[in-house]
Amino acid sequence: MTWAWSAITAAASPQAADSASADIAAATQVATDTANDAASAAPAEPLDAPIEGAEQIKEVLQEHSITLGGVIDTLDSWGVTIGDTRFSVWTALLVILVLVGIFVLGRLGVRMAHRALDKFTNLSATEHLLADKLLTLMVWAIVILIGIDILGIDLTALAVFSGAFGLAIGFGLQKTFGNLIAGILLLMDRSIKPGDVIAVSDTAGNETFGQIRKIGIRAVSIVTRDEKEYLIPNENLMINQVENWSYSSRDVRMQVNVGISYNCDIKLAERLMLEAAASCARVLKTPAPSVWLSGYGDNSVDFTIHCWIRDPENGLGNIRSEVLKKLWDLFQESDIEIPFPQRDINLRGNEQFDQLVAAIGQRLDASGKPPA
Repeated sequence: MTWAWSAITAAASPQAADSASADIAAATQVATDTANDAASAAPAEPLDAPIEGAEQIKEVLQEHSITLGGVIDTLDSWGVTIGDTRFSVWTALLVILVLVGIFVLGRLGVRMAHRALDKFTNLSATEHLLADKLLTLMVWAIVILIGIDILGIDLTALAVFSGAFGLAIGFGLQKTFGNLIAGILLLMDRSIKPGDVIAVSDTAGNETFGQIRKIGIRAVSIVTRDEKEYLIPNENLMINQVENWSYSSRDVRMQVNVGISYNCDIKLAERLMLEAAASCARVLKTPAPSVWLSGYGDNSVDFTIHCWIRDPENGLGNIRSEVLKKLWDLFQESDIEIPFPQRDINLRGNEQFDQLVAAIGQRLDASGKPPA
């Protein structure tokens, strides 16, 4: 305790305080000089390159060729610095070369994958198309990841933009991703496939009829009989009603409406209708055509001819036209009358009408010939 009290007393004296202040100032100066010497001796940190792989590729090429290394140094010296990041001609050239390589490698990879799929698998048309789309997506994903690895891009640096990118996908690309998923589901479900004949109704009630030519990532291509090609988004086929004429069977029944006079033999007319339908090459023999009496109309006895075909993609109107033309000739040969609307005019007698008739009669008697 004695020595502690002595120390406190000594420290409290003015001379001891001045001595301690001098020691602290000297130590601070020494530390500052040491830090400055270390900072001057240490090499300056290079500016961060936008692509880490560019520096590594540059070093490898310089080790193999001095001439090529000089060219790369020259290209790397041309550039601009933004903040702590430097962009040079060498970096831009390397990015362009890698992008071209990714495109070429992706196209070749997709082509080889398709050939392998055709050679080593035996899938149905729908399964083959689905596998083709999945292989294409997988090959391009692998190639893009290889390109990112070659360039040495740090994906964690893009974490700042992940929020904005997620919003862009959620709002701007939701239809694109929705159509992509819908196309894959349609192929997996096998509800439609290339070659099917479908009729699709939109929200306004307009119907599009045609044959499916291609099922793409975004839309389905449908070709009508007029050779008009409609691109219908995959999502529409998922949420709207679709009439598939060749889903489980390609046999389609069509109707031809015919009317005959009330004075005709309906049994004979029925036989002629069956003969006209059977004479059409596209009408199937089995199931055989049939004729139904559909009703008694105002001017005719109405019949419906039912015909079965197996190629709806070739149209229905041409079959209906062929049956009706053949039936016209058969009706003409058998004196079967095809009725048309007839109107009878009944005039009521009144004083003015009687005067008109009398005047016309007097004129006829005077001239001896009908009036002009």
